[in-house]
Amino acid sequence: MGKSKFMKIEKEQTFKFKQFEIRQDKCSMKIGTDGVLLGAWVDVEGAEHILDIGTGSGVIGIMLGQRNTYAHIHGVEIDELSFEQTQENMAKCPWADRLSAFHTSVQDFAKARKGPYDLIVSNPPFFSGGTFSFKQDRNSVRHTVKLPHGDLLSAVRTLLSEKGRFALVLPLIEGLRFKELAERYSLYCHRITEVKPKVEKPIERLLMEFGRAPKDLKKDELIIQYEGRNEWTEEYIALTKAFYLKM
Repeated sequence: MGKSKFMKIEKEQTFKFKQFEIRQDKCSMKIGTDGVLLGAWVDVEGAEHILDIGTGSGVIGIMLGQRNTYAHIHGVEIDELSFEQTQENMAKCPWADRLSAFHTSVQDFAKARKGPYDLIVSNPPFFSGGTFSFKQDRNSVRHTVKLPHGDLLSAVRTLLSEKGRFALVLPLIEGLRFKELAERYSLYCHRITEVKPKVEKPIERLLMEFGRAPKDLKKDELIIQYEGRNEWTEEYIALTKAFYLKM
């Protein structure tokens, strides 16, 4: 699933959205459907302090800054080149005064007790095994070597406010495993959107939201497109039209 066309939607050095641009020539992982979906889907209501873990190019944090006009948003990125790119993209953003990036691991960030945050988001690494390719920088991002899911959950547990929300996107199997693991850290899934590329295709991604207290789980479905190329569904257009130029 890591090679799915579902993930990567742009190879150009600059990706243009309606209200901002993302430079991505230094980043290992380019703009993809996963990150854009998460940035458009997550509930930002009432969140004054937001943290994006593994911010990469900064796209998710910048999207959240567009959607929530009063939130202060921090991005944490361990990779030096990606961190530099995040700073560049944030500085050029119209709401740059509400964005900050930190060059560190989330493990060390959590130890410094920065927070608490009303909302934490992440498009995290998801491969827990397999063979590494020669593109080591890309694999370092997508494999759970530098950020095991247990470490991610531990950091979220430390940094999340009592009534805060934690949201992320993962492939189906990894998402189901993550949901079970999260309960060991007293983080409970409140909302899931099952994402399909087309109606007849299987579920490829899970958008998930967690909180500190158990709640009844709300589950729904999102289909990206119909049969034709770029024949987007009404639901997908409604979710992403505030960002994509051609929506």
